[in-house]
This record gives sequence, structure tokens and C-alpha cells, in this order.
Amino acid sequence: MKEKQEFLELIANRQAPGDSWVLVGDKVIHKSLTEALEAWFQKTGEKAEFRLAPLDSKLYAIRSEEVEVKEPEAKKFSIYGDYSI
Repeated sequence: MKEKQEFLELIANRQAPGDSWVLVGDKVIHKSLTEALEAWFQKTGEKAEFRLAPLDSKLYAIRSEEVEVKEPEAKKFSIYGDYSI
């Protein structure tokens, strides 16, 4: 069975004061969140959804992947005589 799991990838940090942002691995200061997102799109060419953590001054791209989930084995009970040790 497969299950979709999401994780966050940090893509930008807010540069105080105001609404200035710097992409991870870059030194260019973007004057707004919109400019930072546009720069990220231009740099990566990817489509993604985002999560903003304003209290931490961080911007994340939401990533997802399908992982194999091992199904639990059926429980066996010996009190009914179906299972012996």
C-alpha cells in the first residue's frame, strides 16, 4: 500500500526590516514576497504550493512523495485454539 507524505523545503528567509526576502543559497534581496516567489519560479521552473511561517520569517515549498507503507500483520490469538506458540 502506498501513502502520500508531505514535507516542507525551506526556500526563502525574510530579511528584516519589512517584507524583504532572500532565497536560500542566494544573496539577492527581493523587496516583496511576490518578487521572491517569482525569482524562485524563474530559478527552478517548478510548480509548487507554498507555506508561509510568518512568526519564523520563513517560506517553504510543500513537497510530496509516495512511500510504501507496510500493512500490519493480522493478530493471532491462542485463547481460541486458532494459534499455538
